Amino acid sequence: MNDTTTSRLDGLELDVAVIGAGVGGLYALQRVRDQMGMNVRGFDDAPGVGGTWYWNKYPGCRVDTESTVYAYSFDKEMFVNWEWPERYALQPAVLEYLNAVADKHDLKRSISFETRITKAEWDASATRWKLTTANGEQVTARYVIEGVGLLSSSYIPQFPGRENFRGEVILASKWPDREPELKGKRVGVVGTGSTGIQIITALADKVDHLYVFQRTPQWCVPLGVGPFPADTRERIKENPDEYLRWVLDTGTVFGFQESATPAMSVSEEERRRVYEAAWQKGNGFEFMLGTFSDLVASAEANDTATAFIRDKIHGIVRDKSTADLLTPTDYYAKRPLAADGYYETYNRGNVTLVDVKSAPITGYSERGIVTSDGEYELDVVILATGFDAVTGNYLKIDTVGRDGATLQEAWADGPHAFCGMTIAGFPNLFMIFGPFGPFTSQPLVHEWQINWFTDLIRAADERGGVVDTDQSAQEAWVTMCQEQMAGTLFAVTDSWINGTNVPGKPRASMFYMGGMAGYATEMGRIKEGGYREFTFD
Repeated sequence: MNDTTTSRLDGLELDVAVIGAGVGGLYALQRVRDQMGMNVRGFDDAPGVGGTWYWNKYPGCRVDTESTVYAYSFDKEMFVNWEWPERYALQPAVLEYLNAVADKHDLKRSISFETRITKAEWDASATRWKLTTANGEQVTARYVIEGVGLLSSSYIPQFPGRENFRGEVILASKWPDREPELKGKRVGVVGTGSTGIQIITALADKVDHLYVFQRTPQWCVPLGVGPFPADTRERIKENPDEYLRWVLDTGTVFGFQESATPAMSVSEEERRRVYEAAWQKGNGFEFMLGTFSDLVASAEANDTATAFIRDKIHGIVRDKSTADLLTPTDYYAKRPLAADGYYETYNRGNVTLVDVKSAPITGYSERGIVTSDGEYELDVVILATGFDAVTGNYLKIDTVGRDGATLQEAWADGPHAFCGMTIAGFPNLFMIFGPFGPFTSQPLVHEWQINWFTDLIRAADERGGVVDTDQSAQEAWVTMCQEQMAGTLFAVTDSWINGTNVPGKPRASMFYMGGMAGYATEMGRIKEGGYREFTFD
């Protein structure tokens, strides 16, 4: 095994470079190094492993899918015996698990931490990628695997006057290592997406006063936090292989069986019974996908879910005007949000909801945040303003493919990619959860994708060492995904799923919506057909 050291990278020649040491990057490193015997090195700008779970350590940060599906399967002993403390693991528990995996498999020795890759350029004459770090060092690799994260490129609105604010401004997705002192402070949280609602529910009883700056209200259901289910643990220990097969066959790989029952095929009484049971159990994904089969496809069905949640909001929040502001007017067709006690938070005397849709934020003052309606005096501002999802971190690397074509040019009108893994004109470059991959992001699916495209790397090595995606095959895949998305309410609801949360970003379908089982079937057909959708040199 040819392992390199973390120092003096300039001139290093690799078989494979892995960018990112998060969930996907760690497994890619283990797969390529230990299972395939290739010379590989990982690169990450963080001081440690974890990716988004390293940086996102804000109060209340936890997974919103069950812990058991947020784990690798390649190490069966760890999958069976790891003792998750909760049904939905908090960030420290997730990071502990990822560090334990990295330590057990001795992965850290093959990672250059605090090393950002800023440029990747294909050298056709050498049939290698030239990678440049932020320090100007150059590394070459025959293959590049990018595990840069689906939701890890922060979107930061540039409100004017930040330099004038005498308090502290914290970006939630880059939470400081030094835990800020928030007790007794006047705290403003900007944003009510998944990150925002977790912070809001975690901080409400710990600060002097909490101001929530809401632009767009969200449909939110309980999460159902509690101990790790004993029956699930027993099921895993009894037959882990069967459990893993079941999870991968459930469609979105969230650890529950999706419903096959259309909402309008049952009585109103039965619908409310089903919704109530899901509300009491908790889990946003299960409420959206496990209650009825057509909530994201049928406006009529979707209206039954929003009517139920609307009644819950107005039954929980005592102040009618606040309840009205918390009630969305769009479809329940974004990333489903879940947090225990979210709406109850607004019954507290020390929580104020600020509507910045009708009175937008105009900037900072010395004392706090200013909207078109007035000034809010604050000690701390927390920006929970979301992510430039799916494409953000790929475009932060200056990537140059065949004939000098740049990724920024190729994606100027929105992303074009094949199966969420490759891009035509950018040979030997592989993405983990790139655009037009499956609409789920569990570690089990990371593994599945990595296994698939590393088998393609093996085939490339046997056929000359260079593999590229056929342009027509890529565009056919993109068209199929766009047609799938057009058949859902996700297509007409603004969110990061279609890029509309970031001003100026092209509105685009970015996912394969046919479920994991359908995706696996499609990818199996490609492999069994001899990779006809690819060219080999």
